Amino acid sequence: MIARIASSIFLAALCCAALPRAPETPSQGRDYVSTPGIPAVSVKAGGSVPVEFPFDVAQGFHVNSHQPTSQELIPTQIAFNAPSDLVISAVQYPVGTLMAFPFDPSTKLNVYGGRFVIRAKVLAPAKVGVGAHTIHGELSYQACDNRACYPPKKLPVEFVVNVSKGSHSARPNRQSPHIH
Repeated sequence: MIARIASSIFLAALCCAALPRAPETPSQGRDYVSTPGIPAVSVKAGGSVPVEFPFDVAQGFHVNSHQPTSQELIPTQIAFNAPSDLVISAVQYPVGTLMAFPFDPSTKLNVYGGRFVIRAKVLAPAKVGVGAHTIHGELSYQACDNRACYPPKKLPVEFVVNVSKGSHSARPNRQSPHIH
C-alpha cells in the first residue's frame, strides 16, 4: 500500500516536471534598470560630500524621467532611509531626452535610456557617530519599450558613508591687552 502511494506521487511529480512552462511575459522577473553599484563615500563630521547614483536602463527599454511630460506617467524617483544622524539632500535628477515612439509619433515623452546618474549630497552633522553608516534606498520607475509600458518596479540601492572625526578649528588664545 505504501509503495503504491509512493509510486503514484513519483509519477505525478514526473508528469508535472514534463509539462511545458508558460512563456515569461516581459514584465515578469525582469529588471529593466540596474546599478553597477554606488561607491562608498567619506565625510568628516560637520561636513558634506557629493554622491552619485548611476543606473543603466536595459537595451530596448526606457523609463520616464523624473519630470515626465504627462501627469498620467509615473516619474522615476529615488528615496532613502538614512540613519537619523545623516541627511541626504540636494537630490538632482538628470534632464531627460524628449523622444517620440511608434504608438504615438505626434507626442514626445521625457525619458531616460542607457546610463543616467542621479546626484545628491550627504550631510554629516557635527555630532554624528564616527564610523561606517549604511544608507538604504530604492529607485522607483516604470519601464516601457516601443509597444507597451510595464508595471512600476522598485530597485533597492545601498551605499556606505564613512564618517571621520571633524576638524575643529582652534581659536587663537586671545588675551586682553591689559593682562601683564
